[in-house]
Amino acid sequence: MFRKTAKMLGVLILSVVVSLPALSQEMVQVRGSDTMVNVVQRMAEVYMQNNPGRYIAVTGGGSGTGIAAITNKTVDIANASRDIRQQEIIRARNSGVEPTRVVIGMDCITVVVNGDNNVDRLTVAQLGAIFRGEITNWKDVGGADMPITLYGRQSNSGTFVFFRDVVLKGDYSDRMNRMNGTSQIVEAVRADRTGIGYIGLGHARAARGLRVVRLALREGGEYADPTNPAHIAEGKYPIIRTLNQYIDGMPEGRIKDFLSFEVSPEGQKIMSEMGFVPIPSEYVEYNRTNAGV
Repeated sequence: MFRKTAKMLGVLILSVVVSLPALSQEMVQVRGSDTMVNVVQRMAEVYMQNNPGRYIAVTGGGSGTGIAAITNKTVDIANASRDIRQQEIIRARNSGVEPTRVVIGMDCITVVVNGDNNVDRLTVAQLGAIFRGEITNWKDVGGADMPITLYGRQSNSGTFVFFRDVVLKGDYSDRMNRMNGTSQIVEAVRADRTGIGYIGLGHARAARGLRVVRLALREGGEYADPTNPAHIAEGKYPIIRTLNQYIDGMPEGRIKDFLSFEVSPEGQKIMSEMGFVPIPSEYVEYNRTNAGV
């Protein structure tokens, strides 16, 4: 009896071990941007519900991590909330990878302060000066007399890079607290009356205890609210970016099928429901020409 049971157990274990590589080969691996992780996970859930037997695994880690993973051929799709850098393209090509970009949505980088902070509007110049460490007290931008505490991302984050290049046009203050993910920024600013941070629009819409800061491109300009769809559609909000995915070469098979779902009306509806902005017509045509989706 013992031998029979042991034999059956051995067959069961063998079948599980044999099935794991098969499942791994069928699963589409997606990794990268923490800004994008929740919306892509939701797209993956709906896609798998619509396509039984197909599997999508989505993890975060930052845009730089995702791009490195596609270069190292350890994932099928890299999420990146910034454009790939020229040196990253060269590194990928040296590894035999041809990075192909697909735009799956748009995001407004949203500036948030603690809900008890009465500062609700800033110019882009003021914002840059704050994160460069040149403005260090809230009273200098119309707030209470208290120090400004900075919360941002680490350098492997696409949001870190985009915000630095577009808003700061220089280096971050050494006093900035570098957080591992968006949720950490949300929690830190929620708990700190002196805090300010930057996060993706989708995360801002879902966060409580925070105040979204309106931004103007310049002094005297109109202050735009990223949570107001009209302000985005009219091009008033000054910090908007593409949400990208990078693959190796032209997509085929399951990878192409999932990408096609993401940019489809159903996928773009999820993008809107998660608080982001659907891709405009110019990127619809770009995706068709560049990646055939």
